[in-house]
Amino acid sequence: MTETASAARLAPGDPAPEFTLSDADGNEVSLSSFRGRRVVVYFYPAASTPGCTKQACDFRDSLAQLNDAGIDVLGISPDKPAKLVKFRDNESLTFPLLSDPERSVLAAYGAFGEKTMYGKKTVGVIRSTFVIGADGKVEVAQYNVRATGHVAKLLRDLDLATA
Repeated sequence: MTETASAARLAPGDPAPEFTLSDADGNEVSLSSFRGRRVVVYFYPAASTPGCTKQACDFRDSLAQLNDAGIDVLGISPDKPAKLVKFRDNESLTFPLLSDPERSVLAAYGAFGEKTMYGKKTVGVIRSTFVIGADGKVEVAQYNVRATGHVAKLLRDLDLATA
C-alpha cells in the first residue's frame, strides 16, 4: 500500500482486522488474545504530543470504568517502542501502547491516509477509535475524532457515562 492510499473504512458489523504488534516493552500483543472481551482500539498520531497526551490521559482516567464494563483499551501509533515507553512512564498510562511503524494495522483499519489539517491536505494518521466486540466484530467505528472530549463521548455512546 502506498503512503497516499487510504484503506476502506470499517463499519459496525465488519470483522475487525486481526493484528499482532509489539507493545512498549517489546512484547507481542494480538487482538485475538482479547476474544471473549470487548476492546477499544484507538489510533493516535504521535506519543507525547498535546492532543495525543490529552486523549491517552482521558483513557487512563476512564480505564477502571471501562474495565468494570468488560472493556479493555489498546492505543496504537506509528511510534517506536522506545518512544512509547517514555510516553507511558511520563503519563502513568496503564493500558498497552502498541507500535505500528509500518502503518499496516493503521491502514487495515482505515486510520491512515489523506486528511485535512489546518485547512491543508496531508497524509498521516487519522485519529480513530473502534470498539471491537467479544466476537471480534466492529461495534463502533469513529474516524476523525477530537482528542479533547472524545473519551467522555465514547462513554456516553456505550451507556457507561456516570451522571
